[in-house]
Amino acid sequence: MKTIIQIVLWIACIGLGYMIYNSVTGPIKFNEVKQERYSKVIAKLNDIKNSQEAYKTVNKRYAKDFQSLISFVDTGNYTITQQKDSSFMRYDKNYQIDLQVDTVLIDTLGFVSVKDSLFKNDDRYKSMMNVPDALNGEKFEMKADIIDKGGYRAPVFEAKVAKNVVLHDQPSDLLSRENAQISVEEVNGSEIKVGSLTEVSTSGNWPPIYDKKDNK
Repeated sequence: MKTIIQIVLWIACIGLGYMIYNSVTGPIKFNEVKQERYSKVIAKLNDIKNSQEAYKTVNKRYAKDFQSLISFVDTGNYTITQQKDSSFMRYDKNYQIDLQVDTVLIDTLGFVSVKDSLFKNDDRYKSMMNVPDALNGEKFEMKADIIDKGGYRAPVFEAKVAKNVVLHDQPSDLLSRENAQISVEEVNGSEIKVGSLTEVSTSGNWPPIYDKKDNK
């Protein structure tokens, strides 16, 4: 009986030790996984943002779906123009004199491929809709709209993914805590997103440190 009790106590001590160890190392491992996966997701969202901004430059609005956006990147061109101030004389019948009229001349210098400008020789734009490390091949949710802001009709877009999708295999308690984050040093809320459907903004909801990682 004494031997059995000792064995049970040893098992209990080992179990308690493991729980203590896991409570310390668990959050550390979670943060390592989180930062690695968030960096990949944010790199994709930045590609989406840059592509959408190029689309708007040419089309005066944002693409509503990835098929349109990818097709634009694949075949679209920027128009390179040059503006020059100019003036000419026009006869004014009311005053019966020649008056100087100021104007701006816009010359088209050429065209630049959107694909080459944004992605060089990389074709990663073709899979920009896919969420990295997603368990079931989930894709980013993207929408575009026109909203009224003080009488001005402004084009907007938003692309996002739930943190639960990105961190699908992580402990539920740590994931719940992550979804409730509110801090200037963290990705706030339960989603990672860029743009907005209610505000005229193309910013992401992540801290600048992730953009620095993306640039390395």
